[in-house]
Amino acid sequence: MRKLLLFFLLVANICVQAQQRYELNTGWLCNNIKEVKVNGQQLSSTNFSLNNWMPATVPGTVLTTLLNNKKVPDPFYGMNNEKIEDVYKTGNDHYTYWFVKDFSEKAVANEQVWLQFRGINYKAEFYLNGKKLNPKTHEGMHIRAEYNITKFLSPTGKNRLAVVVYPPDFPGNPNGGQGGDGTIAKGLTTQYTAGWDWIQPIRDRNTGIWDKVTIEKTKAINVKNPHVVTLVPGKRLPTGAQKPATLKVSVEVENPTNKVVTGVVQYQIAGKTISKSISLPASKTTTVNFADLSIENPKLWWPSGYGAQNLYDLKIQFLSANQVFDQESLKVGLRQIDNIWNEHTKSMGAYVNGQKIFIKGGNWIISDAMLRFSDARYDAEIRYHKDMNLNLIRIWGGAILERPEFYNACDKYGLLVFQDFWFSGDCNGRWVDPMKKENQWTRRNYPDNHPLVLDAIEDQVKMIRNHASLAFWCGGNEITPPEDILNPIKNDILPRLDGTRLFFDFSNSDEMSFNDLGGNGDGPYGIQDPKSFWSTKTFPYNSEVGSVGVGDYESLERFIPAKNMVAPQFKEKPDSVWDYHKYIAYEQYINPYGKAKDVKDFAMKAQLVNYDQYRALMEGFSNKMWDWYTGSIIWKTQNPWTALRGQMYDYYLDPNACLYGLRKGSESLHVMMNPVDSMVTVVNNGFTGLNNLMVQAKAYDMDGKEHFITQAFNSIGPSSVRRFFPINDFLKKLDQKEGLFVSLRILDQKQHILSENIYWLTDKNGEYSGLQKLKSAPLKVTATQKQAGKVEVMLSNKEGNPVAFFNRVALIDQQTRKRILPAFYDDNYISILPGENKTIVVEYTGAPENLAVEVYGWNVERMKVQVQ
Repeated sequence: MRKLLLFFLLVANICVQAQQRYELNTGWLCNNIKEVKVNGQQLSSTNFSLNNWMPATVPGTVLTTLLNNKKVPDPFYGMNNEKIEDVYKTGNDHYTYWFVKDFSEKAVANEQVWLQFRGINYKAEFYLNGKKLNPKTHEGMHIRAEYNITKFLSPTGKNRLAVVVYPPDFPGNPNGGQGGDGTIAKGLTTQYTAGWDWIQPIRDRNTGIWDKVTIEKTKAINVKNPHVVTLVPGKRLPTGAQKPATLKVSVEVENPTNKVVTGVVQYQIAGKTISKSISLPASKTTTVNFADLSIENPKLWWPSGYGAQNLYDLKIQFLSANQVFDQESLKVGLRQIDNIWNEHTKSMGAYVNGQKIFIKGGNWIISDAMLRFSDARYDAEIRYHKDMNLNLIRIWGGAILERPEFYNACDKYGLLVFQDFWFSGDCNGRWVDPMKKENQWTRRNYPDNHPLVLDAIEDQVKMIRNHASLAFWCGGNEITPPEDILNPIKNDILPRLDGTRLFFDFSNSDEMSFNDLGGNGDGPYGIQDPKSFWSTKTFPYNSEVGSVGVGDYESLERFIPAKNMVAPQFKEKPDSVWDYHKYIAYEQYINPYGKAKDVKDFAMKAQLVNYDQYRALMEGFSNKMWDWYTGSIIWKTQNPWTALRGQMYDYYLDPNACLYGLRKGSESLHVMMNPVDSMVTVVNNGFTGLNNLMVQAKAYDMDGKEHFITQAFNSIGPSSVRRFFPINDFLKKLDQKEGLFVSLRILDQKQHILSENIYWLTDKNGEYSGLQKLKSAPLKVTATQKQAGKVEVMLSNKEGNPVAFFNRVALIDQQTRKRILPAFYDDNYISILPGENKTIVVEYTGAPENLAVEVYGWNVERMKVQVQ
């Protein structure tokens, strides 16, 4: 036993020594190209002085570095962005910078050292210790670069890396059009940075070493680009014993040396090892295909709301002469994604592990418009999407193919990913557009360098293809790539490098959602009458629908100066800062609550509209599940900038009522009222039917008096919608001169609440006159720290009170009264019926110990309660 233990310890030590990877993410310096009078060979000599050079943020953009060094104001605040020079006007030299990094590393016998760049925008030259690494200029934002630097390392171990980074060749005129004048799309870069209808131009167009820089050390073999395909045949359930799943694994193996290398390539998963002996010639790379592996009784991966997100650790190694030469580790989710055309809806249906999934999605732009990415931010944003009860995120084509850390979070939380490539109808010529510099035919062939695009797609597919969450590929946003790019993607690249995921030619193509309604095939955008979501049929798998999302007062304070904190008025031009941050007017929906007295009042009423809008959106689509629709994807669920539209949480990760209205409407088991005919309806997204459910309806007047309507026992089948009973006649009998609250609940046999929903109805004139006169409801609130990172908040409303309506709970620092961000609430903007209480669970990370909870509502005075 002792010998066996020593053996395993030795193997573990070998693994640690063989696989060394670290980031070069601190200690960088930079200088503008106009200030540097030497070439890259001289600059990358450790003897060259870097006095007075500026600390650089890497990974990061030039603009991020300038901001961190207080050379520019925060472009996300007020109209500060107007104070920053735009690259289109200054010329590219203004944002062309040298980046220099000193690091320690020695060449060791039988060891290879690799320098890896995961993303540079837009062109770059690399120098190390006086030598140029790249014989050809690196070009393209969406492509990795790797160099074997073993022979370039200094014998002393003291090395200097120098990189000059140039902005996009065509930064585009930011003339107010979608993507400005469109010419930014001539290069392989982010189109949104020239401006869009939800963002102002990013002045440096994201120039910089924007993604990770890594040193990797291997022996004589470099293992890279593993490919894992999982097959889960048949129709499965999340629980119970499972029939086997099959794994197909391959990996690229590179021999950079001048000698033949012989050894064993193997991978390990779930306690099993599959291996293959190979002999690799000098200076060659080959792909090793392993025999298929059957995994008995697998733990499957499911989308959020349908089952657990089980992930397996998989490790691939090359072994020779009792040593691990190199290895790669990844996490694998065992699942199979299929697509079957739904002839009834005329749209594509998504299936996971044989079960049909009703798609409830959100459109994603990018985490941060200045590319300040982090694992923690990605995790928080994807968790918010899970909290919305969504099961898909679509990555919009005018930004990037997301980073592996994004997909890690989606794997963890169960969000399927619909991935566009880098094309958009606005820039790439779908429409005649007077804001564009060049005609449609010319724009139709953007980007200019088609071979570069194909190389980048190959590279990026390899980077992310193993993620369980990645579900669909898409040619572009509202347009296909040019034919000589589209055809290789469809007929060569994806079949060869993936072969498991459906490819849509473009985001609203007929192969996704047959469009017999006219128009563009997505939308409508902007706020709508909630009844329209229930009564008006739109595209059966809608890739973009919806738009509003002003945050609450605390959110607005973060980026709107005090002098501009004024309530906008419908049909009047809004304040300049509100306009600059892309405000969409929706006071016509706010005014029925009473014309806003000030911006605090406006923000509170906006939350009521937000909640009602997104609850109705998802309820309306769910009501016609498998009849009109196979899914919908909201435009959009987040902002990478401080915009005032299309967001469930703000740039600072503070959620607004959009999130919780959407969360309510997207529940897996959900009771709802059709606003057109007042029919109480239940939707069940689960794979199993439910029996002996009690569905209950009550009404409450503005004094809090309960009016029992009806309740009934019934059942509902799997993945289905059932209309239970109408309550319109009951509502007509009640006095609606001031409006009503309607409370719906589903109860199980133990009278546990499985779903509940509270609607607030207008008076006969379409006004919320009763809400405007609603009496105060003093709440009793307690907050208790249950464990690290978790607080329970109980809110109690006394019998005899009116409904305590629409209460926001916020975890705050007791001293500063600032909100703890991000924080995750299992419900919010909640209403408490007379004589009842509710408990809200709040989870957070990295907050101070001195916590308090702030609570305020429509008729509940703002209060602060210390966490006990």
